[in-house]
Order: sequence, then structure tokens, then C-alpha cells
Amino acid sequence: MSQLARRLGLFDATMIVMGGIIGSGIFINPYIVARHLRTPALILGAWALGGWVALSGGFIWAELAARRPLLGGQYAYLREAYHPSVAFIYGWTLLVVIQTGGMAAVAVTFARYFLDVTHLEVADGIIAILVLAFLTIVNCLGVRAGSTAQNVLMSMKIAAIAGIVVCGIVFTGRPHPVATAELPPLRSWDLLKAAGAALTPIAFSYGGWQTSSFMSAELRDPRRDLTRGLLIGVMGVVILYLSMNFVYIRVLGPDGLAATTTPASTAMQAAIGSRGANLTAIIIAVSTLGFLSQGMLTAPRVYFAMAEDGLFFRSVAFVSKRTQVPVVAISLQGVLAMIIALSGRYEQILNYVISSDFIFFGLTASTLFVFRRRARSDEKVGYLVPGHPWTTGLFIAASALIVIGTVYSHPKESLVGWMILASGIPVYLYWRHWGQKVKA
Repeated sequence: MSQLARRLGLFDATMIVMGGIIGSGIFINPYIVARHLRTPALILGAWALGGWVALSGGFIWAELAARRPLLGGQYAYLREAYHPSVAFIYGWTLLVVIQTGGMAAVAVTFARYFLDVTHLEVADGIIAILVLAFLTIVNCLGVRAGSTAQNVLMSMKIAAIAGIVVCGIVFTGRPHPVATAELPPLRSWDLLKAAGAALTPIAFSYGGWQTSSFMSAELRDPRRDLTRGLLIGVMGVVILYLSMNFVYIRVLGPDGLAATTTPASTAMQAAIGSRGANLTAIIIAVSTLGFLSQGMLTAPRVYFAMAEDGLFFRSVAFVSKRTQVPVVAISLQGVLAMIIALSGRYEQILNYVISSDFIFFGLTASTLFVFRRRARSDEKVGYLVPGHPWTTGLFIAASALIVIGTVYSHPKESLVGWMILASGIPVYLYWRHWGQKVKA
């Protein structure tokens, strides 16, 4: 039986949702979108479409949270709907590449921006290790300590993004037109390919809301707070992202946005001068630190749930009596992220998981059909996805299209990613056999 403490509320859930989505992507990825879609209407439309996909996912996860407020969230949905092996493969892929590789990459990103601001003569790998170690320790002190750190950093992140938006609107001398009906001279197939290529970085910029479900066992009222937190958090991020892209286009124009690989810094320099670069570096450092904090808070709960199910080292299910958090699972996440950060292989690892990640998005969304079919006629859920089954089906289709597009663009990386995913099958069979022997 879980010994985790239920100490988090609606505000914590909302900050966890937003913190899991907003990392460094919105400060960098918009230039990739602008290179494929060359007009303001198409650029903003693509980000709005990505927001719709994210919001659709938020609706689905909200109902899943209301129906199954279980330890491990997405891991538990897959286990309950399909089979423990499916859930294990998800948790295995999360630990080996998705979460750990992502945290390593973000830690190094934080280190680089931190060094840009401080001008310290230290290797970025050392800074990455120190920040990962610090966040590991903070989260081992208790869920309240980890969540408070996340809340503070997320609040700073929202304020920083709002500051960029205000500067872009108020201080831009000669803004570029945003409202224009002009479309590029592309055939429909060319436009479709361009939109597909643009939606991949958008989809990943919006990804991450699902990690909030990992915290179900530590929310005071997961049915109410996680459901509402998902909807409020995702809608909040959509508003922030559209506002940021509006400012990028207003300050730089579509061509200027496509010409820079650092849109946030370039836009701030154009709006407020040389101070913009340093200010942007600080903002991105805070944003990446908040993303790391959220990852260290949420993902270890999946490994804890795996151990509780007898599918991982039993010690990973250890809960400190004093802090009531899974300190071994948290430490495992931190140490693996540090190793990958030092190895310098994180960018390659991230390329491997692009297609795998959205397989699990679509698969988890499909569990809603299973749970609805199994539900009793008198069961009260408290929240239902609007437009189901059509909206749920469209989200699954969108996830499939992103996987197809990624495989088309990066076939080798996708194949390696699927091999890593498939490696979870023999590992699962080993743990099931070994776990049964231990119980016997």
C-alpha cells in the first residue's frame, strides 16, 4: 500500500501541468515553424492547431484522472486498460530515454544560459550535474518542498513570458503586420508537407501535460484537482504560446523570425536593445530550471509504481518515513540524468524517442474507450470529454500523423527508438519471472 502523502492541491496541480509543458521550446522552436510556413496567418494557425491538440489531450487526461485517480497516472491507465507489460514498456522507455535524456538535455541548456549570464569559467557539464543534484535533494526533502520549488519557478516563468509579450508590444518602434490574408504560392500538397513539418516542433513544445498524472497519489483530491489543473494549465499554456508567437511576428516579421535561431533573444534585442540578450538568457535559464524541477518531481512516481507492482527493483518502492516521498526513485532519476548529461549523448538520445513518445500518447488516449466500455451504468465520473468519441479519435489520429511524419523525416532515429522501446519486452519478462520468485 502506498505511503505517499496527499499534500498537493489545485494550484500545485496547475503549476505542475504548466511546468511540464513550458521548457525552452517556445524560446527557440518558433523559427523552425516560420521556415516552413512563411506567413503570419499560417504560423499562428499552426500554433493554434497545436494548442487544440494539446487541449484535446488535456480533456482526455482529465477524464482519465477522474475515472482512475491511481498511483503512476499514465502508467496506471495503460496497466488497467491493457496489460502490465504495456505499462512497463512505457515506464521503461520513460526511464531509459524519454525523461532521463530530456532532463539531461535541458540541464545542459540551463547550464549554457546560466554561464552566458554569469560568465563563470566552468564546464557546462559541471553546472548541469550540480543543478540536477540540487533538485534531486530538494525533492527528496518531501513532496511539499519539491512542489513549492516548482510553484515558485513556474510563477517566475509566467511573469517572464508576460514581460517578453509586454516589451514586444509596447517598445517595438516599427512593428510588422500580423493580420494579413496573404498566402504563399504553394500547391496543396506542398502546403500540407510544410504544415506537417512545422507541427512536429509545435507538438513537442506543447507536450508534457501528461506527466502531471504521475502525481495522482499525492493530490488531496485527484479527481477534482488534477482534472481542473489539466484544463486550466493547458489553456494557460496555449494563451502564453500564442502571445509569444504574436510578439515574434510583430517584432521580427515572418522572414526575420525564420532567419534567426534565437527568436526570443533577437526579438528582445529589437524591442529593448542590448539588454534584451542578457534578460532573455535569464528568462530561459529560469524556464529550463522550472522544467527540470517538474521532471524531478513527477517522473520518479512512475518508477515507484513499477516497483510497487513487482516489476522493478523493490528498493525503488522505498518511501522515507520522515519525508514520505520515494527517495530511491527520485535519486535514480537524478543519477541517470547526470550520467547522460556528462556523456554528451543526450541530443542523440532525444532523437530516438520522438516517434515513441507519441505512440504512447495515442495508446493512452485509446484507454478512454476501454474504461467507458467497462464503466457501470450508475458510475459517476464528475468530468467527461466534450465531443467524445470524435474528439478523442481525432487526438489519436493527430498522434499517429505526428509519428508518421517523424518516421518520414527521421527514419533511422525512429527505428533506433523503437528498438529501445522493444527492449522493454525481455526486461518485463525477466522482472515478472524474478518478481514472482521473490514473492514466493
